[in-house]
Order: sequence, then structure tokens, then C-alpha cells
Amino acid sequence: MRKHRKKNFLVRTACGLCLGAVVSLSQAQTVQVPQIIFLGTGTPRPQPERQGQSLAIRVNGKIYLVDAGVGVARQASAAALKMEDLRIAFLTHLHTDHTLGLPDLIFTPWIMGRTTPLELYGPDGTKAMDKSILKAYEQDVQIRVHGLEGGNRTGYKVRAHEIKPGVVYQDANIKVTAFPVEHGSWRNAYGYRFDVAGKSIVISGDTRPSKNVVNACDGCDVLIHEVYSGYGGTSQKSPEEWMKYMAAFHTSAEELGVLATRARAKKLVITHYVAMGSSTETEMVSEVKRSFAGKVVVARDLEEIAP
Repeated sequence: MRKHRKKNFLVRTACGLCLGAVVSLSQAQTVQVPQIIFLGTGTPRPQPERQGQSLAIRVNGKIYLVDAGVGVARQASAAALKMEDLRIAFLTHLHTDHTLGLPDLIFTPWIMGRTTPLELYGPDGTKAMDKSILKAYEQDVQIRVHGLEGGNRTGYKVRAHEIKPGVVYQDANIKVTAFPVEHGSWRNAYGYRFDVAGKSIVISGDTRPSKNVVNACDGCDVLIHEVYSGYGGTSQKSPEEWMKYMAAFHTSAEELGVLATRARAKKLVITHYVAMGSSTETEMVSEVKRSFAGKVVVARDLEEIAP
């Protein structure tokens, strides 16, 4: 009887171990799939439903940020990202709508307990911006570190890396490749390609139609691209002047459809959408689809998309 019980116990234990292995493997496979979380999809316009440009790619619990627009830390919190995990960020360029949240990204996670300096990758001028921000807030840092708050002495620091085209970052999860794009008068503006777990994610940054985006994608699983639609102006410029600016700095919906087809993108995700005049989102998507037969998604703040 004892032998019989012992045999049953061993069988149950073995089965339990097998089941545990299956569950663990299933969980590992789940976390291996990269997730794209849109923290902000807005433009320089103050739209309450669309925060400043920023997205996160999550792989195996590790977070990789692209751009730091207004509200980045609060949006990350709303997306249930841990502040201490906001350690690596890539800037496409230094326009304010992509960087106004940089002080937030530097200091808020630190205040909430991050002890690791922020690893920041971006174009020429990134180091100067980092130093200027730290200089502007030096009294805050002194009070938090040496005052009653007892803040740690490392989490507010920044390791800024000014990049060139090519592979700019690689670890066990991901490879990040930067490529130049054409964004009007900006001398240095970049897009990024993320290769992870057999999936490819390409982020255009702000750009007019660029062959470098086409080449970087080349059949990518997800192409995340900015766009404008319609015709119009601002109080500072005539419609003609404004459209000349848009054509030099950005990509129209019709142009994006052609570009996405040339890039052979499996999925096109639109962000940083500028509606000109009376143009609607539906009209914008229709313009893209005139030349692109693939799947088109318009990103929303806090939306999560898998490749």
C-alpha cells in the first residue's frame, strides 16, 4: 500500500512539474512577444485627449521609450509601467513636442525611486539639452538629495549618447538601428528600427516621405508613421505658406499610402496625425488606403498593439 501511495505521489508530482513547465513556457512565450504602448500620439497642439509624442516597446518586462512628449511619466503610470523601469529612451529629434517631457522622464521616476541613471540616445544636441535641464533643476536636486527627502544620488543622472546612423543599442532582448530622415530644416532627425523576437518595428519619427524609411522597413511587421491630411493654415501663416511647410517637414496621407506600399509594411500604424482644415480621420485613412492595401491602424493614447 505504501509503495502504491508513493508511486501515486511521484506520478502526481511529476505531472505537477510537467504542468508547471508548460505554464512557465507559456508565460515565457507570452512575454517574449513585444508590445507597443502608445503613451502619447499628439502634436504641438494642446489636445487633452492626445498627450505629447511618446511610445514604449515592452519586451520581457523591459521598457524602451521613443520620444518624451508632454505627460510621458503620467501616461506611463496610466499604462501600468513601473517608474523604475523607465531607464532607456531614444529621441527622434529635438522638436519641443518630442522633448518637453524629458525633464519629467529624468526626474519623476527618480523621485519615485529609480536609482539607475537614464540612458538617453538622440541626435546632436542631446547632451546639451540634458545638461541644460539638469542645470535648470539643480536647486531641486540639491534639496531632494541633501534635504529631509533623502533622495538617492544616482537616479536623476543622465548618460546621454549622441548617435549616428547604424546600430545604436543592443541587448539580449532587442537591436535598435537608427536611420536619418528628412524633417525640413533639422540637420539631424532619425527614425528607428527595433528588431526583437523575430519581429521588426519601424518608427519614422517626423519626416517628409523618405526612402530611408522604405529601406528600413522592407517588409517590416509594423511601420509607425506620422501623417497630415487636408489643406489649411494658421493665424501666423497663409494656407499656401503652411502647406509649403508641411510638405517639407511631414508626410501627407496620400504620400504615406504610396510609401507604405513601397516599404511592404505588414501593418501601418498612424500617429502624430495633423488634420488640416476640415479633414477628418476617416478621410485621412481613405487617402492612405488609395495606395496601400494593408492593415491601417490609427493609434490612440494608451493603446497597446502587438506586431
